Amino acid sequence: MIREIEELQKIIDTHRKIVFFGGAGVSTESGIPDFRSQDGLYNLKYKYPPEQIISHTFFVNRPDEFYRFYKDKMLILDAQPNAAHEKLAELEKAGKLLAVVTQNIDGLHQKAGSKTVYELHGSVLRNYCMRCRKFFDGQYVYDSEGIPKCDKCGGTVKPDVVLYEEGLDNDVIRGAVRAISEADCLIIGGTSLVVYPAAGLIDYFRGDKLVLVNKSATGRDTMADLVIREPIGEVFSQIKV
Repeated sequence: MIREIEELQKIIDTHRKIVFFGGAGVSTESGIPDFRSQDGLYNLKYKYPPEQIISHTFFVNRPDEFYRFYKDKMLILDAQPNAAHEKLAELEKAGKLLAVVTQNIDGLHQKAGSKTVYELHGSVLRNYCMRCRKFFDGQYVYDSEGIPKCDKCGGTVKPDVVLYEEGLDNDVIRGAVRAISEADCLIIGGTSLVVYPAAGLIDYFRGDKLVLVNKSATGRDTMADLVIREPIGEVFSQIKV
């Protein structure tokens, strides 16, 4: 991996409008599982596949079952940023990184210090009453018994995350598209680029260098100037700002 790291370092050193596009693999090294994958634990503990549980229809019809899964698998409030989150924050502070575009909902980029973050799928740290729109943090939802209810009007509190069957926020999309289209270097990390419409945003990139850092192959590997198939935290821990 030494040659690939040296090449990545050279790319970062010679570009000043870098945008990072990341997915679940960025946070797995912080102990946050990829909730979309199914394994024996899911099948043993839950009567429904995760993809069904985190849909809008399921949330409306079975909020009790939704929150049982959500609190157990998605609402991880004690996770800490890893080397990838921290290095990206350093690059932004140094004036080399324009923005982070993330499919993750854990808020770890902001916790690491990143300022310009486009959260395509929302955040578990933001929650709103569906009736009066009062804001609640993640801890309020985590501490609630069963379905979280608003302490003002009694309405159901819903996480500000994009469930299946729901559309992405237009303002977030516009910001992400603008950043990607203005970038001279796009680094894609921790994502297999199979979740749409989010993955389609990288088609707006018209810059100089495209870098892919992912443990498995993606459908965009042949388009990239550099492909590194290693854990992204390990890769970024070796980069100097």
